[in-house]
Amino acid sequence: MSVSHWGGDQTPAYDRAAKRVGIVHFGLGAFTRAHQAWYTDRAMALAGGDWMIAGVSLRSPDVGDQLNPQDGLYMLAEKSGSGTRLQQIGSVAEVLLATRQRASIAIMLIAPSTHMVTFTVTEKGYCRRPDGSLDLDLAEGGFYPLLADAFARRKAAGIGGLTLLSCDNLADNGRQLHRLITAYLVARAPDLVDWFHTQCRCPNSMVDRIVPATTDTDRAEAAALTGLRDEGLVVTEPFSQWVIEDDFAGPRPAWDQVGAQIVADVAPYEMAKLRMLNGAHSALAYLGLARGYAYVHQAVGDPDLADLVRRLMLDEAAPTIPAPPGMDLAAYAVALLARFANPALNHRLIQIAMDGSQKIPQRWLATLAAHQARGRACPAIRAALAAWLRHVRGDNGAHWGAVDDPMAADLAALWAQHGPGGIVAALFGAGGPLASDWTPTPEDIAALQPEITA
Repeated sequence: MSVSHWGGDQTPAYDRAAKRVGIVHFGLGAFTRAHQAWYTDRAMALAGGDWMIAGVSLRSPDVGDQLNPQDGLYMLAEKSGSGTRLQQIGSVAEVLLATRQRASIAIMLIAPSTHMVTFTVTEKGYCRRPDGSLDLDLAEGGFYPLLADAFARRKAAGIGGLTLLSCDNLADNGRQLHRLITAYLVARAPDLVDWFHTQCRCPNSMVDRIVPATTDTDRAEAAALTGLRDEGLVVTEPFSQWVIEDDFAGPRPAWDQVGAQIVADVAPYEMAKLRMLNGAHSALAYLGLARGYAYVHQAVGDPDLADLVRRLMLDEAAPTIPAPPGMDLAAYAVALLARFANPALNHRLIQIAMDGSQKIPQRWLATLAAHQARGRACPAIRAALAAWLRHVRGDNGAHWGAVDDPMAADLAALWAQHGPGGIVAALFGAGGPLASDWTPTPEDIAALQPEITA
């Protein structure tokens, strides 16, 4: 086991004080600190460059309260069955709170040294309506006004554009970000649209690393190993993957020298991750919670659930993915099952179950649509979908708490209005809030009915 202490030889292999901020990141949660900040730390250690990260929290002060007293330093704990490996990460310069420090954020965004703005704001942070269009009212409370102001100032000062890199689990995330920013600018600052289109880039990306919520037990274990209490500790697995489209507005960190893949087309990697890993994760969440499990490794240890997610990945998701040469989807599924079974992570199912209405369109419905076009059914996804419907009805509420979903009130109202017999058509049929390329047929509804009421 390797342990990096806060001082001595294991501190970052670069002079943090001499580095300037090159990246502004919206949504500096645990995932970013285990993924992008980790890659960036290693890239600066290997190849140099001014790529310190200024994190922006849009609403909660929690991350800033954890990291700012520690000068942005924190430990990353990689956990597996063989033990825990601790490393110190130095790439975060500071964390700013949008509701209190807008002027400081603006200075960071217009600095000539800032070349990239990155995002992990979750699906709901993009302020989309159910049909995918931008909700302008919600957008005013998000990152859009800050970006529009930065664009105006950079344009006026003759400073170049920015690479805007989404690291969220959205299909075609870069194109979606470009479309949504364009919609905001058309409505609020039309004189900036052409500048944005010519000066900025929004590459697609795919990210993959399991990052469960850090617990007090994790912090106590790290403190026992290092002798120091780390409020910013992040726990993760040894595996990581980052695939980025080669489409940048300017310079970038040497991420590709420390394991990231810079490719011409992210789509196959993204599709495999969304439909296989994320699709299986969501299935384990709703089906596992219904069986009384708390963690992913417990759920996948259930032979019935392990068989179901294996079929979901290999029989249902994999045939819809145009794998490029060298991508072995069968091996990917085997590796995913092994990662899910990691007993050291304690990845909570209820954490994965959050915001399901924002996640299942790309995780399940796209696969359902692809098979519907071929006249095929997806029994594993159907079982998972039924479990989600029971979950948002509140079947697990007494044990796991209230449904945590931005559509929770709407879902409850639809359940009350339509009941088990009409909920599928009301949600997924024409005009429903989750209408998609998959349209439930009478046969689909009949097949789902007994599973919804089980």
